Order: sequence, then structure tokens, then C-alpha cells
Amino acid sequence: MLTILYSYGMKPKEIHPIRYVARQTGLTPHVIRAWERRYKAIVPRRSPTNRRLYSEANIERLGLLKNAVMVGHSIGQLAGLTNDEIRKILGRGEGGFEAPSPTSPPTSRTASPLFFVEASVSALFDLDSGALERLLTRAEITLSKLSLIDQVIVPLVQKLDDLWSSGSLKIVHEHMASSVIRTFLGDILRFCEIPPTASPIIMTTPVGQLHELGALIAAVAAALEGWRSIYLGPNLPAEEITNAAEQTQATVVGLSLVYPPDDPRVVRELKAVRRYLSERVVLIVGGRAAEAYSEALEAIGAIHVQDIPSFRRRLESLRSPERV
Repeated sequence: MLTILYSYGMKPKEIHPIRYVARQTGLTPHVIRAWERRYKAIVPRRSPTNRRLYSEANIERLGLLKNAVMVGHSIGQLAGLTNDEIRKILGRGEGGFEAPSPTSPPTSRTASPLFFVEASVSALFDLDSGALERLLTRAEITLSKLSLIDQVIVPLVQKLDDLWSSGSLKIVHEHMASSVIRTFLGDILRFCEIPPTASPIIMTTPVGQLHELGALIAAVAAALEGWRSIYLGPNLPAEEITNAAEQTQATVVGLSLVYPPDDPRVVRELKAVRRYLSERVVLIVGGRAAEAYSEALEAIGAIHVQDIPSFRRRLESLRSPERV
């Protein structure tokens, strides 16, 4: 391997794989790839087989970017700066949040899922979309993917639903939050590297169900479990859902039901989806309103999951050798 790389003009310090870089920087491979693809923050070399190869300079820059993000700066604003410019920012201690100094690790409080949820709600009420985006990025850097989804994104969306139901949240707040969270989750889904042999899964909501974040969260959860997650957006007719499943040869269709809990159209659409789907396709339904449709779900043989962890466990069971 070294001989081949030398022939391409690559030195030993330029042949670090992404897993090594992740260990050195504390960034996940997903974040590293996303910062490269979306923001062009770094440009790694490529091996003859097109694998990313990172230099010590790449690793140093990623460390600087991480430190600057951790004290409240946006990766989008940092990506175009030189390393010296980032060092100057860190030296001045500029930042928008209660964060540790650039030379110290985050405290347990400012790195906790609860902190990210509470600070995100505060940013939402301030209508500060930039602050909300930066907080989610910091959470992605600080936490594991499971913790990010289960302990930050899901509780945050549930909190928003509760505030909306109580009348504490205005339409403008709800729209801003949905836009930022949708983009954030969409980026995670887009930059997941899925094996070409991964089983396809369709995620969407049926006609009448306009709240899409639950379906998008489930789509990300499935992708992180190694499924080829195909997110179709909300409010789709049964015919479109089943056509997509047939075209992609999906083995699972997942539907999210959030609001309202008493729409007769949803019952009709659920029955139509199951009727049109091939028998080999598993239908999984979840969301806050799913329990209200339990009779219809039982009648069509759909699997009802209570939350994202149970959805994750169900997907794992569907991939088990016993089912093949």
C-alpha cells in the first residue's frame, strides 16, 4: 500500500484514513465528510481506489474548526477562513454561547443533552436561527449519533409539540424551528455512507399528516442503522407511497402519524397502503398519534412502534438471519 501511494507522490503523513482522523480530532466520520462536501472546509487527497486520505495539516485544521465551533461560531462562516484567521478568533475568545475556553474541554453541563435542548428552545424563542443551527452542530460534534437523536433531537421536537399545543409557540417560531431541524437532519441523511447492499426503507407520512419531523427523524435513525433510507416528505397518497416502494424495491415502509389523531382519511389511507403493498413489504407505523389509530393498525397487520429506540430494535430484528 505504501509503495503504491509513494508512486502517486503521497508521503506517509498524507495517508491517514478517516477513522484515524476521527480518533485524533474527536469528530465523527459523518461530520468530517459533511464539512468537506457541504462547506469545502478541507480537501483531502484521494487514493488510487478513491478513498479519502488526510494529511497532518488536514487534522490540524479540523481541530481548529472544531474548537471554533465549540465556542459558538458557525462552520459555514469558518470554512472560508485560513488557519491563522481561525487562531485569531480563538485567541480573542469570541463566541455566542456559554462555552469553555478554546484550550479547555467542554464542561459536563455545556456538553449535556439537556443543555442543548434548553439552549435550543431559548434560541427558538429569540428567533435566532443561526444560534439554533450552531447549537445542533455543537451537539453533533459532542455527542454520539444515538445520543444526538434520542436525547437531543427527539426531546427537542417533543418540547416544540408541547409548546405548540399549549399555545406558547407562535407559527413563526414553529416554522423557523422546523426549517432549521429539517435542514440539519437532511444533511445527516445526505452524508450517511450506506453500503450498496443495504436494504431500502421508505419513510413518509400519509395524506392529512403534515408534520414531517417524526418521519425524517425515523429516516435518519434507519440510515444510521445501515438501511438505505429513502425519505419522501409528508402528506403522500397511498398510491404514491406504494409506487415508490415498488420502484425502489423497499422491504420496509415506515409511516409517521403525529396530528390530528382523529382523521378518517388516515384510516382509509392506511388500509389503501397495506392493500397496494406487496405482501413481502413490512409496514411500520409510529408517532404521537399512532396509538389513536391502533384499531386500524391492528386490522391491517401493521407494526406499531412506540418510539425511536423501539423502531431501531424492530429494524434490527428485520435484518436478523432468522427472517431470511
